[in-house]
Amino acid sequence: MATSTSRGALSLAATLLTATIALYTALVAFGNITDFGTNQQFVRHVLAMDTTFKDEDLMWRAITSQGLQDAVYVGIIVWETLAALVLIYGSWLWVRRDDARARRMSGYGLLMVMLLFGAGFIAIGGEWFAMWQSESWNGLDAATRIFLFSGVVLIVNQLSARRGETPAT
Repeated sequence: MATSTSRGALSLAATLLTATIALYTALVAFGNITDFGTNQQFVRHVLAMDTTFKDEDLMWRAITSQGLQDAVYVGIIVWETLAALVLIYGSWLWVRRDDARARRMSGYGLLMVMLLFGAGFIAIGGEWFAMWQSESWNGLDAATRIFLFSGVVLIVNQLSARRGETPAT
């Protein structure tokens, strides 16, 4: 009986947490589409490295072409939008109690979010483009929060698997 109750609680947690990340990601994508210029400036400054320490050993990494900067930004928005759609679908599957498919789709969407914020913003933006050096254009705290939150949700999703069920199926 305890197993059934805890499985139900974990499935509910997976549903609500996945829906929360889906909502967040959808709102971020929507905001970037409807208020294109705000985060466009963020991406441009990070890639241009114009608010870093200007260390000659690092500045060769800077991307100053606005066309290339904007292409990166559009790529980010497309990735966010796709991740949001996958997570919304995963949330819908959780609501329908199609747990195995919900877990799989949610896992894909959560990994997409983690790749964007972990590899994209923390590793590439933070380290390669030295975003950590900027007082005005540093998004590492926000990226770390979303990366960690998504990781926790991914764990909850995988923990909700029935005993004997392979979590990735």
